[in-house]
Amino acid sequence: MVAKFDQKELEKKQSMMFGHPVEVFNYPLNQHDANEKFFHGEPWWQMMQAADTTMFNPHIIPDVVARGFVFEAAMGDYMTNDKKGGKDMFGVDWEWVEQVGGSMVRPGKPFLEDIEDWYDKIVWPDVDSWDWEGCAEQNKDYFQPDKYYQTWFFTGYFERLIALMEFENAIMAIFDEDSQEHVHAFFKKLTELYLDIFKHLLDYFPQINAVFFHDDWGSQKETFFSPAVVEEMIVPYMKQITDYLHSRGVMCELHSCGNNYKQVPNMIAAGWDEWSPQLMNDCYKIYDDFGDKLCIATFPMNIPDEIMKLPSDAERGEAFAKLPEEEQRRIAREYVHRVNKLGKPSTYAFYALHWCTPAFKEELYKESRKIYSGEIA
Repeated sequence: MVAKFDQKELEKKQSMMFGHPVEVFNYPLNQHDANEKFFHGEPWWQMMQAADTTMFNPHIIPDVVARGFVFEAAMGDYMTNDKKGGKDMFGVDWEWVEQVGGSMVRPGKPFLEDIEDWYDKIVWPDVDSWDWEGCAEQNKDYFQPDKYYQTWFFTGYFERLIALMEFENAIMAIFDEDSQEHVHAFFKKLTELYLDIFKHLLDYFPQINAVFFHDDWGSQKETFFSPAVVEEMIVPYMKQITDYLHSRGVMCELHSCGNNYKQVPNMIAAGWDEWSPQLMNDCYKIYDDFGDKLCIATFPMNIPDEIMKLPSDAERGEAFAKLPEEEQRRIAREYVHRVNKLGKPSTYAFYALHWCTPAFKEELYKESRKIYSGEIA
């Protein structure tokens, strides 16, 4: 039973997000219990991506360092700009780009010129040889029973092809009938590797509650490939991943950039529990059509047009913060009621955290608490 909202919940406390201090409310449930209830059908409020979870990305996985996203107890200097980047688990070299806040494959000659080359050129990582025991020892004091731990997994299936072959060659390989048998063979082997990594992760770090799995499928305007291609080439392998993670009690979230409305049925078929669409998507339509089968990380689509036309998130956030406080609260209330129904909850997308002024965030929390406690319809 969801307890009624208490005004004392709006008192502020300190927490951490992406390694930085942030203010959170005096929640009636701790982070772990709130997420568990949310993803098992009894939400108490609309959870916020990133802000309502605790990151655990151990350096033991080479891709985590290569992508510049280490979060663990023994941080060392992994998150300094001169240490981010480097070789991933296949030896592909990634370069940290400060302007975009992420890593990209160092330009030049692709690791694979042709998908058929993978049989001879790929050296598969020896996951057993990674120092799991040492990493577990370093992180023995990291985990707390009141936290909900999420691990980000770089890189998925199509993204792995891109990393190895560059985009043009990767898209041709997944489309070309002559290449598809070799892509299938590679993805089959890749799935075995990923399952091995997840087994080690969960054996050594059973406190992990959720996995955030990355595989971009679209551009600003459209998906890269038809739903039929994804259904045949990617879904069967992803389903093996989600089946295994679910068998270990782990919640599965897909990060897939691009305008991917057409691919949502494939996300559901692949077993994902949640998808976080980016801002070019109509998240209200996605929520309406699929929110009872897949938790959607939504964002407010009722922001004034003159703000949305500004060129950057920072500028849009600054302009929104200048609106009268009651206008910010009205926008929050309208949004919350649009995408939070009993039996059909959504989370708040971290892509839209720049809207989270104190007034907006307070109204979002208070209104969603009252919805889920049954105080308001």
